[in-house]
This record gives sequence, structure tokens and C-alpha cells, in this order.
Amino acid sequence: MSVLNFFKDKRVLVTGNTGFKGSWLTIWLLQLGAKVAGLSVDIPTQPSLYAALNLENDIEQYWEDLRNPDSVKAAFAAFKPDLVFHLAAQPIVKTAYEQPHLTFETNVMGMVNVLEAIREAEQLQAAVLITSDKCYENVEWPYGYREIDHLGGKDPYSASKGCAELVAHAYWHSFFTNNEHMAKLATTRAGNVIGGGDWAVGRLIPDILRAWVKEDKLIIRSPHATRPWQHVLEPLSGYLCLAEDLAKSKQQATSKAYNFGPREDTVKSVGQVVHEFAQFWPQGQWAVEENKNMKEASLLKLDCSKARHELNWQAVMGFPKTIEFTAQWYQRYYQGNAGLKDFTLQQIDQYVEFAQARELAWALGK
Repeated sequence: MSVLNFFKDKRVLVTGNTGFKGSWLTIWLLQLGAKVAGLSVDIPTQPSLYAALNLENDIEQYWEDLRNPDSVKAAFAAFKPDLVFHLAAQPIVKTAYEQPHLTFETNVMGMVNVLEAIREAEQLQAAVLITSDKCYENVEWPYGYREIDHLGGKDPYSASKGCAELVAHAYWHSFFTNNEHMAKLATTRAGNVIGGGDWAVGRLIPDILRAWVKEDKLIIRSPHATRPWQHVLEPLSGYLCLAEDLAKSKQQATSKAYNFGPREDTVKSVGQVVHEFAQFWPQGQWAVEENKNMKEASLLKLDCSKARHELNWQAVMGFPKTIEFTAQWYQRYYQGNAGLKDFTLQQIDQYVEFAQARELAWALGK
């Protein structure tokens, strides 16, 4: 496989393209020569990566609500995609506590609506359906969760992602199996993703920037909570690998789940992330204020053996480089935003070079 060549001239629809991950995926697909369309209800944050990179000028944008099945189907019918990446969701744990109905409606029925549109898209080759590592029933053991482990969730957000996985599984068995005219499907689960251009409320890096840019003190609620921190380009490279693999599959129908997590050395506590980021923002200060009313798992990591063996994919960036990439992007942004799109593309090129150094097939251009 070589995603550097595969996506040229492909028609690719990205749901949730105005979000953090969706914007990074969009600019990478454009760099690879794809014709990209986006489906989003709005721009979720201000500032936003989508606006900072002026992506609306480079793609076909559908401003539609994922919860409206007719609107979703209309966008699919109008654009006629070859490939779909479904990222649209209500992605914030805190918001899910405050608005559980919205969260379940968006994350579960949104998945239903996308799958209904996929069923009617006869030209569609493959769809990568993104959920979250929080879809697993987390018992906080020290081992990485595998794709065959139990799904679940003790909070509304986690439960909504587990439900979305079950929806995709049920649709495949009910409507896609042994039907050569149907697209190939797969779900993906990634952990805490960081990188330049994320301003979502309730996420660690955006919270750091909001405080330190104003020279305020950062308040963190779970300094000892351990997460697999990965740069946004890591799982996105996995999604691209997976889309190519699905599209080229000779099976009549394929439905799989894949974990895309970081290297073992990026599993760090919240406190360690703040300390490392402070090396690039030396004026930053922080304090701890634990929130006892909102339960979050203290340990969660993934076993990515399946992606490594079946897709020849693996994460390539260690923890220091992940923080460095992220901090440097924000430094460029807050210095005046000059040449930001070129700088973002340069980071993608550097990431591909890291993958080439590890001789990963998807990055070698063969």
C-alpha cells in the first residue's frame, strides 16, 4: 500500500470536517490530490483549524445536521463519494454529562444516518467509521485493549461510542454481508489525540493554551490520569491505510475494527504532559483542582497489534516529538498566523519522513 498515490483524484467525503481531526484529515487528503467534500453542521470552535487554514475555499462544503437523515442522504447523493471518513460526533466528555440526549442522538443516530446513506451510495468503495478508544468497557487494567474486548461505558460519552460500534456491527451483518454492491466498512478506535489547531473546551492542550496565552493559571482536574497521547497525524495515517486496504479488498464485504494508538513511550499522566508542554511556554503556571462529580478513567490504552500485522501500520512519533510538533504549531499561530497552511503541510511532510525512516509501506510512495 502507498496512500501517497492511492488518493489522487478520489472523491472523498469527510463528515465532521470542520473539527480538529477532520480539518487535519482534509488538508492531508487535499495534499494527496483527492477531491474533498465536507459535511458538518457548523464550525465547532472559535478559533478553529478549519478557518485558520481557509479550507472552505478548497473543498465542497455541505452545512448539514448529522441528525437529519434526509440531509445526510442528500449530501451523499450530490457528491457521489468514492470513499467516506465518518468523524462527525459530539466529542467532549464534559458536554456529554451536561447534554446526554444530544450526545446519544448525535453519536448513535448520527451513525445510523450515515450508514443509511452508505447503503444507497452504489458507487462508494469504502467507509472508515471513527468512534473512540472510550468505546471499550474500561476496567482500568494495565494491558492494552484489543478489538475483541468488551464494549461499554460508565459515562454518557463512552456509552454513546460503544453504542455506535454496535450499530455499525449490526448494519454490516444485516445489510452488507455477501453483497458485492455494498461498500467495505470498518470502525476505528483511537486514544487522546493532540496537535496544532485544537481549541475544544475540556481538552487538555486547548485548556493549556487558553490559560497560558492570557498568562492565567491553568487548572487541571486529574493530574495522575494516564493516557496514550498521540499526535493527530498518527491515527489519521491509520485511517488512510485502512481506507486503501478496504477499497482494494477482494472480499465481497468486509467489516472490521482497528485500534490506532501511539507508541508505548507516549503513555503519560496529565501532569507529565503539562510539564513537558511548559518547556515551550516557560511562563505557564498550573494548579490542581480535582472534579469529584465527573468520573473519568485513570488508565486507558490500546493494543494495536492488529493494525501492525494486517495493515503494516504503526505509530512513529515518541512523546517529546509529539509535544514539540504541537507546541510549535501553536507558537506559529500565536505569532501572527503567517504561512500557517504551509507550516501545517510541512508538519505532514515531516511526519511522512518519519514513517519512511521506519520503512512503512504506506509512506514509501511505491
